[in-house]
Amino acid sequence: MNINTIIEKMEMGDQDAALTALQDFNREKGQCFAFSAQEQEERERLGELALSFLKRDLQPSCRLACLETIRILSRDKNSLGPFSTRDAVEMLVRHAGLAGGESAAPEVPDADVVVEALKCLCNVALNSEAAREAGAQLGLVVGLAERLKQCRGREWSHEVRFFDLRLTFLLTALRVDVRAQLARELRGVTLLANVLDATLRLRWVDTYEVVQANAEDSARPPPLGREETERAMEILKILFTVTSDTNRHKVDEEEAATYRHLAAILRHCLMSTADGEERTEELHRHTANLLGNLPLLCLDVLLMPKVQQGSIEYMGVNMDSVSVLLRFVERRLDRGNKLKETLLPSLNLLTESARVHRETRKFLRMKILPPLRDVKNRPEVGSTLRNKLVRLMTHIDTDLKHCAAELLFVLCKESVSRFIKYTGYGNAAGLLAARGLMQGARDPGHYSEDEDSDTEEYREAKPLINPVTGRVEDNQLNPMEGMTEEQKEFEAMKLVDMFDKLSRDRVIQPMKLGPDGKMSSLDVTALRRLAEQEPPQNASDSDEDVA
Repeated sequence: MNINTIIEKMEMGDQDAALTALQDFNREKGQCFAFSAQEQEERERLGELALSFLKRDLQPSCRLACLETIRILSRDKNSLGPFSTRDAVEMLVRHAGLAGGESAAPEVPDADVVVEALKCLCNVALNSEAAREAGAQLGLVVGLAERLKQCRGREWSHEVRFFDLRLTFLLTALRVDVRAQLARELRGVTLLANVLDATLRLRWVDTYEVVQANAEDSARPPPLGREETERAMEILKILFTVTSDTNRHKVDEEEAATYRHLAAILRHCLMSTADGEERTEELHRHTANLLGNLPLLCLDVLLMPKVQQGSIEYMGVNMDSVSVLLRFVERRLDRGNKLKETLLPSLNLLTESARVHRETRKFLRMKILPPLRDVKNRPEVGSTLRNKLVRLMTHIDTDLKHCAAELLFVLCKESVSRFIKYTGYGNAAGLLAARGLMQGARDPGHYSEDEDSDTEEYREAKPLINPVTGRVEDNQLNPMEGMTEEQKEFEAMKLVDMFDKLSRDRVIQPMKLGPDGKMSSLDVTALRRLAEQEPPQNASDSDEDVA
């Protein structure tokens, strides 16, 4: 049945005929969504008729069919006109059982109708700025927040709860004003932390320690069900948007307590597993992303739980959560795809945690930078976590290589000599140049003093290690052995000419090390003069005047 036939039946106004036509349309297009470009006007007309039918007193099956049609049509960005108006959004909000702002408190409709209306709202919120603007004016997030407060009740199904959360995420991710409204006016962090608490069915055993209510072993909670995992990840995504600017301002005592409360729940998320390895990894990724938004002073909650049987203990501290983050980072490094999206927040989190918590830093150093024994291979060669992170230091993505280098630098207590020892000068040069540390100076920082005992293998090989490559090099023949001074000078000038050509063609930019330890550009003409040992004849021959 083509769209024009459906339109004709609906224009007749008969509910039964319209219901049959819409059900056929939904059955066909719901399985395979494809429209031709010529059908745009017909799709918009069908959408208008479906909306007009919703204003009537319909039987439940016809109301549901109209909403299903709107859901299918609203997937197409080119056919959103009828659904982006204030009246259309308000009607969908009413059918979704939501109230807020200027919308009147609705009667609670059939659960299937609520779900379909929420799906429609998610589609139009995702694809239409006008619809998002209408939702903001109608105070849609207020109605969503009111229903989220009912998280401990049983009157709403998983689907209703899930699409409530999905709609909240879309609105907060795509509208800064809605995000701020939820965060400040509606106390979004506290609200969503309570929803996450209820979703995971947690029981508080201490001020900042939780366990799953039905867990026999608090150190190893049972796997989360599919529905709980789906809702938990939506909550984590909303909290990520709501807390995106947390680190940009100082938090007071009340806010710090709120974030510590949330951090305790997030620790439980890190220690939890879901249905399948991929779903578990996705849960941990969203958790790590959110932890990176929290104030650093609140991350001590991750180390607070008492050490129990089966826990990983280091210096008397429970390192279970840090160990999970480290395993997550290594798995992402092994997979090698979408590294920036999935790895960057976790690397930042480990770096900042190591910077402020001595126990975390020493634990990570033990795992990533154990006493050096392998002096035969380059630091980037091998399968250890140190090797993988050093390889990342030369990644094409600037943010990734900076984060990897920063983590290793912090684990070396920002000591230039120790950093070069573990990574090699060649790999370390990027970070050292950016910090003006090429000459070896360093800020003493706030790190505590502890031993840095070298292994016997390293002490024996230390005089033979090439600091650039970070390994013992085989003896190389001197390529200039046997050359006369004239031949050496000739080869030197050939090298200068090659640099000159590459520089003029903008293939490379020669650099020099300044007295402040920072790199600056070097004119190849100056390099040629240095090779020829000829100083400038007058002011016009200075480096600054050379084109």
